[in-house]
Amino acid sequence: MKNLQYILVVTLFFMLGGCGIYTTYQRAECLPVDSLYRDVMREERNSTSVANLSWRELFSDTCLVRWIELGLERNTDLLTARLRVEETRASLKASKLALLPSVSLDPQGSVTTLEKGGTTRSYSLEITAAWEMDVFGRLRNAREGAKAACEASLAYEQAVQTQLVATIADTYYSLLALDKKLSITQETVENWRANLRVMEALKRAGQRDEAAVAQAEASLWAAEASILSLEKQICELENSFSVLLGITPRKIERGDLLELRFPEDMSVGLPVELLSRRPDVRQAEFELAQAFYATNQARSAFYPQITLSGAAGWTNSAGGMISNPGSWLVEAIGSLVQPLFNRGTNEANLKIAKAQQEEALLAFGQKLLDAGVEVNNALIQWQTARSMLKLDDKQVAALETAVASTWKLMQCGNTNYLEVLTAQQTLLDSKLTWVTDKYSEIQGVINLYHALGGGVD
Repeated sequence: MKNLQYILVVTLFFMLGGCGIYTTYQRAECLPVDSLYRDVMREERNSTSVANLSWRELFSDTCLVRWIELGLERNTDLLTARLRVEETRASLKASKLALLPSVSLDPQGSVTTLEKGGTTRSYSLEITAAWEMDVFGRLRNAREGAKAACEASLAYEQAVQTQLVATIADTYYSLLALDKKLSITQETVENWRANLRVMEALKRAGQRDEAAVAQAEASLWAAEASILSLEKQICELENSFSVLLGITPRKIERGDLLELRFPEDMSVGLPVELLSRRPDVRQAEFELAQAFYATNQARSAFYPQITLSGAAGWTNSAGGMISNPGSWLVEAIGSLVQPLFNRGTNEANLKIAKAQQEEALLAFGQKLLDAGVEVNNALIQWQTARSMLKLDDKQVAALETAVASTWKLMQCGNTNYLEVLTAQQTLLDSKLTWVTDKYSEIQGVINLYHALGGGVD
């Protein structure tokens, strides 16, 4: 009893000296949140952010919705991230249980045969319990660190899901863009075949020479080679898309590039929303919180561990005959373990924990800066692509007029076929450029949605 009183007095002494070992994590206020977006984006800040839309609202293509659902169900990286969440949840449960008393049952029995034939039987049924008094916050810091690790793993899972949704959408629309380029090239090949037949007829009539026919043939063969190249790219991209979804390579069912509809106005909301929206930013902050509690835990190693333990059970007085009556066995023990010779190790561990906490703070700030850059770049990409598409429409219309005019002039003998060929090739390149800019516009929408932390809901 005196030992227990002594432990309580010493505990009180250390409690007065150990104040502040357990503190709650607070977000650093020195992070440049308000200035993450460029000045040209200020007019967007007070609007509803596009990240508030679910991916089902943003991506209305029914085929794409089915592929995203399949990817969320079968993608290997996402399934691995979900397993990591289960691991950290189990660790968190273990850290919470460490705060509770531990109880164990220890039944024992023996039978001893003497030389004269006598038999001695002894038995005991003992229950022991031990509880560490978390005076200096060692276990609580471990629990809060495990909780932060669990939240970080959950944020990582959401980051993987966000990236997966964006990658599936980007790959899907890339397939649509290749389909459109293939369609344009095939249509051009058919037109050039007709042109070649006309040139051959004009050659037989003596109105065109062999060089004009050869130029028409060369252009036709080059266009057909482009078709083979596009078909190869489509097949390879379908294979990559299948692996992304966790399925065997196959033909990917999809819609049409010209049927896509996206919101006319894209707003980015407030920069501070990135702290709660972006899962990778939240993951970095939870990792910072985990490092904070690890530092607290390293500080608590300088203070003693106080454990209360006891045992109670039933025994027959250990060695008496089986006929002896049993008796209660009760024991209570208090222990105080103060580290004496490992202070240098504790100081080194504390320095390591502090350095890791500073590293986590720098990583959190850098992740936030990177998020701001991604939002800026995505919005500029979307805005620029939309402006370029308007110019592409005008260019295609002008070149279609030029092709028709040069063809008529050639038939009248006022120009040669080289000018017609140049106009046709320029028109093909312009149409392909339009498809590229259209895909860039779509990619800007996807990148903006992903940069703002969408794709989780």
